[in-house]
Amino acid sequence: MAVHTKHPVAAPPTAPIRETTAHLMLRGWCIFVIAAAIAGTSWLMAFGAVGAGVVAFGSGIVSIGLWIALAPGLLWPRQWRRLPWFATLYVVWASASLLWTAYPSATTLTLLLLFTTTLQALFVGSVLTWRELVRAIASALKWVLALSLLLELWVSLVWGGPMLPEFVRPEPGVKYDPIVYWVRDNLFDGGRLQGLFGGANPLAYAALLGMVVFAIRFAERAPHGRLLVGWFALAAFLFVRAGSATAWLAAAAVAVVLTTALLMRTTRRAGERTRYYVAYAVVGIGGLAVLWLLRERVFAALGRSSDLTGREGIWQEVWHRAIERPVLGWGFATPWVPTDPMFDGWIVDHGQTVMQAHNMWLDVFFQLGAIGVLLIALTFLAYVWRSWFFAIDRPRWDLVADRPYSALTLLPTLAGAILLVQGLAESGPLLGWGWFFVVMLAFKIKQAPLVGRGASEERLLGEQGEPGERDARREPARAVR
Repeated sequence: MAVHTKHPVAAPPTAPIRETTAHLMLRGWCIFVIAAAIAGTSWLMAFGAVGAGVVAFGSGIVSIGLWIALAPGLLWPRQWRRLPWFATLYVVWASASLLWTAYPSATTLTLLLLFTTTLQALFVGSVLTWRELVRAIASALKWVLALSLLLELWVSLVWGGPMLPEFVRPEPGVKYDPIVYWVRDNLFDGGRLQGLFGGANPLAYAALLGMVVFAIRFAERAPHGRLLVGWFALAAFLFVRAGSATAWLAAAAVAVVLTTALLMRTTRRAGERTRYYVAYAVVGIGGLAVLWLLRERVFAALGRSSDLTGREGIWQEVWHRAIERPVLGWGFATPWVPTDPMFDGWIVDHGQTVMQAHNMWLDVFFQLGAIGVLLIALTFLAYVWRSWFFAIDRPRWDLVADRPYSALTLLPTLAGAILLVQGLAESGPLLGWGWFFVVMLAFKIKQAPLVGRGASEERLLGEQGEPGERDARREPARAVR
């Protein structure tokens, strides 16, 4: 006859571990910081230069205060040794350009923006674990993309026509160049959408990043997987309707990098990766050659001119000015300040003063000379190198050599592919979410090269991260074969 013991072997049931209120608020603030970086020019469109400056510098001050108050241990010297040092040297060189800049006020203003973006990136990378970081990026993208669609709907259904920046209605009878509109009211007529950004290209890149992040979250079997499919569909819709030719090229680069990384993960023996590297190089170099030789047909198919909508003319003007100071450059200014005498009326496109060189490398050469180009090249080389092996190397911290890969480790290398392609026709990787992601992800990889493992991740897990992270720490011992 069975007898029920009064002394069970199992531990008594306990309530699930919950995150502290302070940590929830901290993560919410990080979502706002990431969303503010992704939104970029949206603040300028909505509130003007003064409002955008208040948001940028005010949020930076808040983040520094939170960093000191909630996580003073993050400021230990051993953490600062893990800084992305090439990016740091680039910031130092940009600061040194105050000594020879041709436009001191513009340099000072944009340096403050560079400092703020860099500190915000370091802050977010320090206070969140890898899973929390990807989750926060996904939440930020949801806000930005959803608000972009809602703004387009509101303009079409309520406002009733195109809208100028700062919610200004166009004057009747005045013909405006489409470039000056914040929202063009194209949602129902098949035209290009601009969303919050006031430009179709930034919306397309944000939507492409959204597709990457939502797909990674889905592959990680994050909660509410069906909703992630819906968010991916929204991002794909905005990406297509933005109609950015360079963003389509970035999407092709993401596909090539993703395919190669997944193939690298299938290798089992030393030397097997060599053939994939060769194939990757052939596809990459061959693709660039075909794109250059057939650029007129390719861009015509994408609805663009072969000179990338007048960018070649901008490049020529910037190059002629840049070679006058080839070593040190004219001084840091990212973006160009259109009210500064140096830039006001220098290069005009559709009646508007251009605020960038529309090429990351040329922009750096113009501002910081050959030394600046070297530093930014080393910054991206170090980032690409670390993020690539972070994606393709199997996680290992002991003798167990067959642990499964994590999909979220693909994010840094795929984001790098987007930024490198964007940098060929835009200066976006030097400011906004581009520079923010490079610094944040480079710093995070150096702090925590293994997801959920290491001093940095375990310290943050002690502050109660996601359940999946806590479970990872309690992984049962496995036999060594």
